[in-house]
Amino acid sequence: MLQPRDMPLQITAEYGQWRRVIDREGQGGWVHYVMLPGVRTVIVDEDRLALRTKPSDTASVRAELEQNLIARLGVCECECAWCELTAGGYTGWAHKSGLWGVDRYSAGN
Repeated sequence: MLQPRDMPLQITAEYGQWRRVIDREGQGGWVHYVMLPGVRTVIVDEDRLALRTKPSDTASVRAELEQNLIARLGVCECECAWCELTAGGYTGWAHKSGLWGVDRYSAGN
């Protein structure tokens, strides 16, 4: 399983220094933790996902993200339905439900 740089992977299990990961298509395997990047990314799962200035439906839209875009993940609080993202030179907040690579019901993946 070879992945393009920055492609998000979900960690589904841990055993010592090994992590079981899967990609968006469900393909996966075990990798040593040092092989995983320190930067978390997600894939935009819905077309024209609003990237807002604040984590609120009433906040101004900073940009609209295209489906399948890979974005860098920032803050993603478990009590909140929002995640902070950086993509295409923009930083803002998007609904967690429009993203793949982060658990929609808790922080992290």
